[in-house]
Amino acid sequence: MYGVASIVCFIAYAVDKSAAIHQRRRTPERTLLLLGLACGWPGGWLAQRWLRHKSSKTSFLVKFWLVAALNVAVVALAAWALATHSPEGYVSGNSSMLQSAENSSGLTALPRST
Repeated sequence: MYGVASIVCFIAYAVDKSAAIHQRRRTPERTLLLLGLACGWPGGWLAQRWLRHKSSKTSFLVKFWLVAALNVAVVALAAWALATHSPEGYVSGNSSMLQSAENSSGLTALPRST
């Protein structure tokens, strides 16, 4: 996920750097930031270092690192959610909750067929 997105983001920075040098139409900063948010920020960071592009504009760098932090947080949250809410966990969690509800209601649960 990060590899392909980083390559795309690096290329976008390189195209923008070339456009800046040759006074052509530039890639909007918003586009570079959205590519970073879509898991491409490592490629953007490498482009800033290797190409020396967008590496001294403080307002862009603040936005860039906020986007990178947001991306890492979202990916970590998604990984946590997948790890803790697996289908197996749902099945066992629901069946134990169902058994608790049956037992607290005073009703006798029917034997489960396996």
